Amino acid sequence: MPLTPTAPRPSLAAALAAALVAALLVLVPGSSTAQAAPVLLSQGKPATASSVEGAGTPAAAAVDGDNGTRWSSQFADPQWIQVDLGAPARLSQVVLRWETAHARAYRIELSTNGTDWTTAYSTTAGPGGVQTLDITGTARHVRVYGTQRATAWGYSLWEFQVYGTTDTGPTLPGGGDLGPNVIVFDPSTPGIQARLDQVFRQQESAQFGSGRYQFLFKPGTYNGLNAQIGFYTSISGLGLSPDDTTINGDVTVDAGWFNGNATQNFWRSAENLALNPVNGTDRWAVSQAAPFRRMHVKGGLNLSPDGYGWASGGYIADSKIDGQVGNYSQQQWYTRDSSIGGWSNGVWNQVFSGTRGAPAQGFPNPPYTTLDTTPVSREKPFLYLDGNDYKVFVPAKRVNARGTSWGNGTAPQGSSIPLSQFYVVKPGASAATINQALTQGLHLLFTPGVYHVDRTIQVNRPGTVVLGLGLATVIPDNGVTAMKVGDVDGVRLAGFLIDAGPVNSPSLLEIGPAGTTTDHAADPTTVQDVFIRVGGAGPGKATVGMVVNNHDTIVDHTWIWRADHGDGVGWETNRSDYGFRVNGDDVLATGLFVEHFNKYDVQWNGERGRTIFFQNEKAYDAPNQAAIQNGSIKGYAAYQVADSVAVHEGWGLGSYCYYNVDPTIRQEHGFQAPVKPGVRFHDLLVVSLGGNGQYEHVINSTGAPTSGTSTVPSTIVSFP
Repeated sequence: MPLTPTAPRPSLAAALAAALVAALLVLVPGSSTAQAAPVLLSQGKPATASSVEGAGTPAAAAVDGDNGTRWSSQFADPQWIQVDLGAPARLSQVVLRWETAHARAYRIELSTNGTDWTTAYSTTAGPGGVQTLDITGTARHVRVYGTQRATAWGYSLWEFQVYGTTDTGPTLPGGGDLGPNVIVFDPSTPGIQARLDQVFRQQESAQFGSGRYQFLFKPGTYNGLNAQIGFYTSISGLGLSPDDTTINGDVTVDAGWFNGNATQNFWRSAENLALNPVNGTDRWAVSQAAPFRRMHVKGGLNLSPDGYGWASGGYIADSKIDGQVGNYSQQQWYTRDSSIGGWSNGVWNQVFSGTRGAPAQGFPNPPYTTLDTTPVSREKPFLYLDGNDYKVFVPAKRVNARGTSWGNGTAPQGSSIPLSQFYVVKPGASAATINQALTQGLHLLFTPGVYHVDRTIQVNRPGTVVLGLGLATVIPDNGVTAMKVGDVDGVRLAGFLIDAGPVNSPSLLEIGPAGTTTDHAADPTTVQDVFIRVGGAGPGKATVGMVVNNHDTIVDHTWIWRADHGDGVGWETNRSDYGFRVNGDDVLATGLFVEHFNKYDVQWNGERGRTIFFQNEKAYDAPNQAAIQNGSIKGYAAYQVADSVAVHEGWGLGSYCYYNVDPTIRQEHGFQAPVKPGVRFHDLLVVSLGGNGQYEHVINSTGAPTSGTSTVPSTIVSFP
């Protein structure tokens, strides 16, 4: 580790001695590999700044190695200082030696060209003094960008030091094969049904197994198939339109493995196919984390298992169902930007936005919440074939969308990225390699598998696509945050699972750095079919599941789940206090499923947030009333809007309790929000499952209590 200089300035002899010691340490006999030691790269390199206080405090004074000279800026925000290292380098550390006039809020930003910047570090609570910051990235230009001063003066640095190595390693190739667990069919492939059945037998009940599979069907027509879809299995067409790939048969999810109960049919997906169901109706009996996207069912769709057993929550988007959707026993469901021939039944919470043929608004009886359009949406990126070449299509943003983004003879709106611009990630890839691919400017395509990472995956380039196949799963091994997105436009995260590791992570996914003020409305980041899990597959801990700091982010279908069953489950064993925290402004959540966290499931601190559909269960395993007590309040709300928020709106939100360890627990309310004209909710419900715990109100102190064992919701149509 490089030594931080201290006053007085070291002598030349001391500096040479320190360098010799460092070199010897790198070459200690017995080390497994010889690696270049991080070195001070910035000293004496060209430096520029947004301003200077005077001729005696130039930018160059912060990179001259002299602790008695400094750069200082004019007395205004924002200000910056940057250094040109002269060539790309793999960076490891930045040391800032502040004068009294330091930054309270600032970012460390990286660039390869001096124009396009990504955030490597940010804070809104800079303490001043000497700060040693570990960073990751490859860059030629590094800058400190201050947004809030700690004093009335400007920004002032005695020294701005950048450490790293110019050994950036070999260039990683883009493209390549998709690995053994991506199974590709064309209409002439023999034995398709047998292969589908083989994977299903393995995955049907493998709820917490390690198998991951992706079926891809090339454009054409396939006859007589029944693709039964088990855990961690995805099925997709490879056309640009769903109608390019037709299965005369079914894509089926049922619940025979669980005695006809579909409430644990999680983690699977169907996408970009046309179906002609054998008996006129396809069956898709799922619960959370099982998206049905960009599908054309030339018939009906049954959302319940055979025998009409329970099912609990699901999601349809950008799909066309020619016939009727049979909801039957589904307790809650969300359908977005689709077209349906009709909808039958509804239990508690059925929400539609931008869906042609949706039933009329009727909550609570019938329990339909219907919005004519979706305010902002952008469909999930998907893999397709252009001739013989794989590409990823990246759909365009839609405003006030209604109906599908495809069909009616119109070309889909968006852009295509060839597979050669993706690093095809395969099991065994390290986080260092993945980050190297990102710094090279490659997108990421995770093939089916389980990926252990020992450092954070840093997505810092605007427009980066991170796409998973077959529910690819990322696990942080040593308490790091699995993935972070920079303060940049247009990142697309889609189709993967993040599973907490046994060492507590402060968070599992962060979208943007804390304290950002950048407007991303023109090109927001989207998070789609990205699922978070704490426990279940083994011991796991995380303080927060997902944190959204970037403004304008769209979170379109997520299930953030602290496990209530499986391995490594217990009130403290898989401790996770908060599921989903929003600090950014103008964030939209469409299809938000968050369950079982020890404290707040959702905390919303940003302004002008919107949620269309929310499904929640409070943690089953609270040992007693004291364990969930929130000061004078009985229990933590499922969905909390901060008192500081002036504008917020939600449609179709439900919270359920099932305190089976101590059924006497009382939950004050499901929802908590400030009473202000700009904070509005539509169609809220709370329900006690079989009388295991009770709610005293729906939101704040408003709404009737639940009671008894009849599992009847308490509802509010409008708040305030």
